Amino acid sequence: MFDFIRKHTKVVMGLLFLLIVPSFVLFGMNGYNESASKGAVVAKVDGQEILQTEWDQAHQREVDQLRVSMPTIDAKLLDSPEARYATLERLVRNRVLAAAAVKSKLGISDQKLARDLRENPDIAALRRPDGSLDVERYRQLLGSQGMSPEMFEANVRADLSSRQVLQGVTGTAFAPVLVSDIALNAYFEKREIQIARFSASDYAAKLNPTDADLEAFYKANENLFQAPEQAAIEYVLLNLEAVSKGLMVNEQELRAYYDQNAERLSGSEERRASHILVNAPKSAPDAERQAAKAKASALLAEVKKAPESFADVARKNSQDTGSAAQGGDLNFFARGAMVKVFEDAAFALKKNEISEVVESEFGYHIIKLTDVRTPKVRTFEEMKAEMEGDVKKQQAQKKFSETAEAFTNGVYEQADTLRPIADRLKLEVRTTSITRTPAPGAAGPLANAKFLNAIFAAESIEKKRNTEAIEVAPNQLLAGRVIEYTPARTRPLAEVKDDVRQRWLAKRGAEEARKDGMAKLAAWKAAPAEATLPAAVVVSRAQTQNLPGPVVDAALKTDATTLPAFAGADLGPGGYAVVKVLKVVPREAPAEAEAKQDRGQYAQWWASAEGLAYYDILKERFKTTILAPKPAAAKDSSDLTADVGAKR
Repeated sequence: MFDFIRKHTKVVMGLLFLLIVPSFVLFGMNGYNESASKGAVVAKVDGQEILQTEWDQAHQREVDQLRVSMPTIDAKLLDSPEARYATLERLVRNRVLAAAAVKSKLGISDQKLARDLRENPDIAALRRPDGSLDVERYRQLLGSQGMSPEMFEANVRADLSSRQVLQGVTGTAFAPVLVSDIALNAYFEKREIQIARFSASDYAAKLNPTDADLEAFYKANENLFQAPEQAAIEYVLLNLEAVSKGLMVNEQELRAYYDQNAERLSGSEERRASHILVNAPKSAPDAERQAAKAKASALLAEVKKAPESFADVARKNSQDTGSAAQGGDLNFFARGAMVKVFEDAAFALKKNEISEVVESEFGYHIIKLTDVRTPKVRTFEEMKAEMEGDVKKQQAQKKFSETAEAFTNGVYEQADTLRPIADRLKLEVRTTSITRTPAPGAAGPLANAKFLNAIFAAESIEKKRNTEAIEVAPNQLLAGRVIEYTPARTRPLAEVKDDVRQRWLAKRGAEEARKDGMAKLAAWKAAPAEATLPAAVVVSRAQTQNLPGPVVDAALKTDATTLPAFAGADLGPGGYAVVKVLKVVPREAPAEAEAKQDRGQYAQWWASAEGLAYYDILKERFKTTILAPKPAAAKDSSDLTADVGAKR
């Protein structure tokens, strides 16, 4: 079928036109939009449905964002049923909080939104030396995450509104000192214990499996001895490095670039200023702000009369604790380093000039410009090597954009070979062998999940056709073709016999250790005096003595009303342990600073718990239901506790 389409493109396009246009006339665009938007209902919040398509889109956005920030993450983890269900829970939670924000009329002003965006470190990195935002890079950053600036800003506004819903609960939660200390003392309690270890490796060393044992284990666990499906492929990569080969930058281009960018490349002007600050945050009552402004005006009149006294007045009156001791000195700064109103005022002054009272979100400032540092414009020869790299990079970017379409079309139009497009664009055809699932930690184009899915698609394997041109990273297009395919198979026993033996010994060793340990536990509980155990150690949650988690848990969970007491700890592949609890050791009184820190952490836990309880109330209030089945292994991924704690 695909061959027919490739050979008769014009005919197919004509048929599609004849079929599609009348249908639009008869049914209209709206019918198509409604049809496209339908999908299974996976959840309901406040009478509003969440559709399968919305869930899929939300999960894809999360996956794309994670891959950008963590390129080496295992693709299987991102698309597991548990990960997908966690996305749905977060989507539901966002809808619940958004509904609560709307019902409570919790809006976000443009000023608050602007302040939050200004404080975003990713956006701050996109500011030019003059402090203005590089709008093109801003759009590119959001575009890589599948968002427009309008979508992103709407999401930020909604997120800020939703936070206010919980802030009323988590921001007012508190834990009394007495309650905190009782809980923390119990949590950090110590116990003196003795441990008998039954190591799986010790029992395994005494075992000698027969061939029949190994064959039986092999047949019962064939899934452990699989060779993954594998493909020998050839591939072509188009990237900036490939298109930049052979690019030459002539003298005339460098001269033009120098004339346009010499000042920018030499660096930006810096200014040194001192200031006097009278605190008056925007949230302060109007009367308080007016009083602060009056005080600032009086200080301005004082320093205008005697400019040389500015530093002394700043030391005595400025409420900026970071600079007051230095006479208000802020050292040198460039554009983008200060609040905009402050920066604009400082850059409008002449050396030794004093500003009028400047109002910012922090209060009222009086600014004195003390020095100006203008960078020396470097000569053409000094900047030649640097400019050549910049111009070549720009040329490569332009050529990549021009070449990308030809590459995309070429791998599609001649689908049974990569050689013609490689020759045409002077690219290298490379060969390698890959598996559907890359090794842990593998990175690079060939580890890209989208490319691997395309290579191991049925058409690629059966017909040996080129994949489409796939964007595996910014400015990187990759196309591949299967040369030879080897399906997944169970490796023969003779090939994996050593591995089978080691696995059999590990499994049986752990079983024997567990069996012996449980027998000893029962015997020692019946006759405690017969237990022969090593020297005692003191353990707690904070001081585990490098013991396995199950041992520490068993020691601390054992009922201490009657001591000594015995408990068992299953160490899984490691074997078994019997723990004898001798006595409870009360927590040592911590230093005041440590105690304060612990109480603060406990208060955060308490606030998170209250936030989670309030969220459960909101879910019930807005009649929230999740209709999609929950995977058996999935935990409650709404994890509001962690979310609230992270935002405090």
